[in-house]
Amino acid sequence: MKEKEHQSIEWKESWQDEYLKWICGYANAYSGTIYIGTDDNGNVVGIDNARDLLERIPNKITDTMGIIVDVNLLYKGELEYL
Repeated sequence: MKEKEHQSIEWKESWQDEYLKWICGYANAYSGTIYIGTDDNGNVVGIDNARDLLERIPNKITDTMGIIVDVNLLYKGELEYL
């Protein structure tokens, strides 16, 4: 990844429900992106449950906040991340 982590970009190695607060903040501000499956430097490390999360995260966001977000399955080589 070439982007640096800043106020509208976060890199996370795995999904935690506590990240819903970031999503809520992004929804109330000017938007943002959370990359799940990346280390603190933005390097893709991949996640094993990417396809499960691809379905679970949007449903959880809609159920808790009533908003619709884009969640995309991304690839770097053999690694999957969101």
